[in-house]
Amino acid sequence: MLWIALINKWGTGLWMGAAALYFTLVTGLSVAEVGVLMGVSGAVGIAGAPLAGHLADRFPVTRVIFGAQLQQAIALLALLTTDNFSLLLLYSSVNSLADRGANVLTKLYAARIAGPDRTRYQAVQRTVSNAGWAIGGLAGALALAVGTDHAYQALLIGNVLSFLVAALLTLRCAEPPSPSRVVTDSTVSERPASPSNPWRDRPYLLFTATEAALFLDDAVLQVGMPLWIVHATDAPHGLAPLLMVLNCVLVVCCQVPLSRFGSTPDAARALLVPLAACFVVGCAAMTASVTGGTWPAVIALVAAAIAFTFAEILHAIASWELSIALAPDDAQGAYLGVRPFLVGPAQRGTPLGHGGDRRGSPCLAAARRGGDRDRRGAASPRTQEAGACERSGGRARRGA
Repeated sequence: MLWIALINKWGTGLWMGAAALYFTLVTGLSVAEVGVLMGVSGAVGIAGAPLAGHLADRFPVTRVIFGAQLQQAIALLALLTTDNFSLLLLYSSVNSLADRGANVLTKLYAARIAGPDRTRYQAVQRTVSNAGWAIGGLAGALALAVGTDHAYQALLIGNVLSFLVAALLTLRCAEPPSPSRVVTDSTVSERPASPSNPWRDRPYLLFTATEAALFLDDAVLQVGMPLWIVHATDAPHGLAPLLMVLNCVLVVCCQVPLSRFGSTPDAARALLVPLAACFVVGCAAMTASVTGGTWPAVIALVAAAIAFTFAEILHAIASWELSIALAPDDAQGAYLGVRPFLVGPAQRGTPLGHGGDRRGSPCLAAARRGGDRDRRGAASPRTQEAGACERSGGRARRGA
């Protein structure tokens, strides 16, 4: 499944850095239409998590994963067939629905296949996914440098092929044991007890709702910090994509080693204290970045990016372990599916956010500025510089 994650996220990295530009430059949608398309499809996708979790408690999880991957491949391929806004919205929503569901399914697979080592397994899988995003994003940047319609279409086809390969490999994966699916014979007269219902589990719902605020590190890193750099500090605009690269490198290097500090529910709960400290340090560093010149701002922003990255890493560890530990064995899929449904609004802090993916928003900003320049005429040199920097940021990041 780790190779599948690498191939899957490589394809996602290829496409998502170019998604907004594809819709504006190839299909001819306006920036407003792109915003509506991404926002609505993302909102529809939130429903994919509880639906996938429900199915995984009743059917083999590898087969459900295969279905989600096949659905994504078909929906993305359909984007090539039309430039009609309604159809593009429909296909994007179908893709988003499967994407959010697949995220839950892969976590559920990790929990079942790894058993007591689930925290480390999930950390390894997250590291591999980040590496895939980075590799795909870099490859996508090379194609984006060409800037032709065929280049954008090639990125989309590459993403489709990655899902098809991942789906075929998933069929070869062993099905992990599932406590929610028990085979009985005809001699059993008693009806099995109804599985636990996460929507009636108030402590779990409270935990999930309060955890939503911890997903704001994504929004800060993807949207808040680039805008802060451009509008509030003297730091060079080109620092934004470099901070995204720093974030990616730190996650790849530190996620697995730090996972040992959250291998039990008590240890995971204890991580909430340093997690809060990272948020405080990150916010303080961002505030300090507006008080000095260029180099003090750069140093403060680098410190903020490091702090928010470690907040992201610690949150991933604690959230993963606690969400599994609090879910009853007979309904792990349903419980894991509820979490993205409730925390989705926080994760959608980015204009182009898709699930936990954090790529693509700078591209929409670049497209918006491009449209503004077309309407107003020639842009000032500073505006051109800002647009170039943010376009670079959209290409350097792991790709949405």
